[in-house]
Amino acid sequence: MLRLLYVTDTHIRGTSPRSRIDDFVGAMRRKLEEVVQIAREEKVDAVLHGGDLFDRPDLSPAVVRDVAQLLRQFDAPLYTVAGNHDIYGHNPDTVDRSMLGLMDAFDTVRLLRPGHPVRLEKEGISLQLTGQPFHYDLDKRDPMLDYSVRNRLEADYCVHMVHGMAVDRPLPEGVAHTMVHTLWSDEVDVLLTGHYHAGFPLQRKEGRYIVNPGALARINNHPSEIGRTPQVAMLELDESIAVRFRPLRCAAPGEEVLDRSYLEQAAYREEKMASFVQEVRAAGDFRGMDVIDIVEEIAGLEEIDDEVKYEAMRRIAVVQERLGPEGGAEE
Repeated sequence: MLRLLYVTDTHIRGTSPRSRIDDFVGAMRRKLEEVVQIAREEKVDAVLHGGDLFDRPDLSPAVVRDVAQLLRQFDAPLYTVAGNHDIYGHNPDTVDRSMLGLMDAFDTVRLLRPGHPVRLEKEGISLQLTGQPFHYDLDKRDPMLDYSVRNRLEADYCVHMVHGMAVDRPLPEGVAHTMVHTLWSDEVDVLLTGHYHAGFPLQRKEGRYIVNPGALARINNHPSEIGRTPQVAMLELDESIAVRFRPLRCAAPGEEVLDRSYLEQAAYREEKMASFVQEVRAAGDFRGMDVIDIVEEIAGLEEIDDEVKYEAMRRIAVVQERLGPEGGAEE
């Protein structure tokens, strides 16, 4: 039997988000320590991370050092994909210049890259493990290009990780997402997704699974986060597949760590932002305020070639990388 532990969206950082009233850094350390303990209790053969290990690609070396020491306590290898917070400018080609790339170079984590499947085998059970990092067009193009695999190896099972916005309910207009019920494929036996922090109930169809246990980190005070308990997913692959969620014992109730008074302020800002976005839409029909979204919108309106669009995005990534931590708050 092959046993796997899946965790996603840890968003490791050196400071507490404004929405947290506790010691976020200490809370995340305790969570990761418990995940290490769970992995030992369950005797897992691999630990899988669904992306956004870090909250920014240029995190402080001191913070990364502490995290590396903690992750090295796993008795099993740790495989991960790059999330949007792990890279510059939504460009996965920048990962080797990020702190996640450094962790991969030192073999603290093992990055899964498109076109490079990993084969695991134990007691006659074989597994193909693949991954799709976040990129510009994820959830904007044919989902099977990202959420499925094209070259399945001769293995009993295929587990595919994607840092994409797979959801079980529609999101607001302008937010790129993919409905989970459209993602079933014959090539993938277990699809593991992240990015969507709320997670969703276990999806099962004809012996196949789609799994998102939700983010390990709670970095905003949305009501759904206040009522959610961080958890990991346990996978067992033998004659058949079994998946279950395991909540963390050390995770404090949301109302004890998230600032509820901040909700009113956040709602006010959200209302003002919605008004501003409405004005921008009226002027240029923009659907989002993220610089990458704006580039996408302009490219569509002006019918600009993809080559030009991607060059603009590449340059944005370069600028973000040059700015480093001084280029924005660590939020």
